[in-house]
Amino acid sequence: MSTAEVFTQLPLLMWEKVFAKVKKAVVFMDDRCAEALHWSGGAAALLQAGARNVKQFSSFEACGENEPKAVFVVSTLLKGRTVDIIKDIISLSHFQYCVVFTAVPHSVHLFANNVSTEMEGFPVFEQFEEKLCEWMGNMNYTAEVLHSPVVFAHVSQQLIVASPFAHLFPLLPADLESINAKRPEKKRFGTLNDLDGHSLPVELQIEIKSLVSALNSMFEAAGMREESFAVGPMSRIIAGELANHNQAKNRRKTAPNKASIIFIDRTMDLTGAVGHHGDNLAEKILTVLDPLPGHVTDVQVDMLELTSVQRTPHSQNTVAPGCLAQNQSSSARLLWETMLTSKHKEALMEVRRHLVEAATKEKLPIKMSMGRVTPDQLCSYVKLFRSSWEALESHCGVLQLGLATAQTLRHPNLARWDSCLGFERLLLQALGDSDFPAVLRQLLPLMKPRGGEDSSSSGSRLGQDECGPDELILLLIYLYTLAEEAQDSADGGEEELEKLEKLERELIGALTLVVTRETELSPLLQSLTDLAEHRPPTRPPCRSAGRRVSRLTFAVLAC
Repeated sequence: MSTAEVFTQLPLLMWEKVFAKVKKAVVFMDDRCAEALHWSGGAAALLQAGARNVKQFSSFEACGENEPKAVFVVSTLLKGRTVDIIKDIISLSHFQYCVVFTAVPHSVHLFANNVSTEMEGFPVFEQFEEKLCEWMGNMNYTAEVLHSPVVFAHVSQQLIVASPFAHLFPLLPADLESINAKRPEKKRFGTLNDLDGHSLPVELQIEIKSLVSALNSMFEAAGMREESFAVGPMSRIIAGELANHNQAKNRRKTAPNKASIIFIDRTMDLTGAVGHHGDNLAEKILTVLDPLPGHVTDVQVDMLELTSVQRTPHSQNTVAPGCLAQNQSSSARLLWETMLTSKHKEALMEVRRHLVEAATKEKLPIKMSMGRVTPDQLCSYVKLFRSSWEALESHCGVLQLGLATAQTLRHPNLARWDSCLGFERLLLQALGDSDFPAVLRQLLPLMKPRGGEDSSSSGSRLGQDECGPDELILLLIYLYTLAEEAQDSADGGEEELEKLEKLERELIGALTLVVTRETELSPLLQSLTDLAEHRPPTRPPCRSAGRRVSRLTFAVLAC
């Protein structure tokens, strides 16, 4: 097997250790590990390996007397809330055999328990095995605690993601202030580049050490010795941790294959993250469709088109959603690769071609049509499969990708995508011709509440393409990231600086008004303003939300 083939099979190899233990067991798995498995076969892979059932890792779950074996798969340390949940499940069940897999290695458990010296064996895991037997009620029952880095998701042939670390974000100036506040004045750091791993909060150090251990396991399985490059303060710390990792040092002495790994702080290229210049179908699908619950790398696909269920305001949760992770069908995998790597129009043609070929293969009465690919056309092809359960089952992967494409083309946010792309191009051109305050002022006319009289009278904000709070915040980040020279605006003197500050205050007030006029906040704004996600949709945001958004906007403008 070539190095490239080994690399693509790595996520599945990490799960083999788990699959070997699940026979006749009920599996309890947390959301992060479930998402990683989602791209490597999902729950079906566990059931094929002999598992009796798969349940959520929750204190509200338990098993009956006829289910004596349990396997727990968690992405976290065996401490705190994780331990409490395991204890709760065991206490409510009748287990005689428990296996616990953690994605955090034993060395990090030692670090979390303030043990700095290396120890023989796995004392932390062994102590936890004793606790498991105590909770089961008999010290003669069997308990095992093992480590397996089940954190990687095989999204495509050339893309592996570590979704459990999605929350790991580069260091910001606010982090530097927080770290310096806990240090003596003479030992404070001047810049983010001066920080080292030991100066970071313990929780962040644990995350970095866990990531480094997972990367080392991946390189070890592929027989690689890496050469690391880093861009950005956080990346430099991670690369340094990998270079000093004890197991990595031993691996590099004997590994036959060479590889280069580049760590890049996302904050070094925010325009790539917030911009709308990508001409890629998969990117648009991942952007506009709602995320799959508990996931950060997949979305919900409405499957009602494949049923006879009548569409109503309450029918969304009637049928389980589809997704983009289609591992079983070679045709679906090939189509997904095309959607990831090809341009938008080419990918649309491929989606239509795969649907036509599937319908033709099943001898369904398809009406061919050429020219522009439309969502109605794709849905008409998909609906043909309603009449044949065998055909639907055989091609369910392609059908879900076809529905995801059709729902993206119909989505109102796609029109706003094109509007934002136009604004970004104008802002980029204006930065070359004008000073930063003049360009920033061009955003003020966009800061209008959606659906109001002001917005309806604005030629650039008509219908579905008018920008909402999310798009306005992204445009601000895009502009400030491009215009780093904005920090040098003070060169024009105090008068120019005062004008810029006045303009920024106007933007803060205008954006705050836009947000407070929204009847329902997006998930992005709810996370940024710390508002509860279950707030009634008809209730307008309260004034405290406006104050939070004011602070948020100020932070965006100050970055």
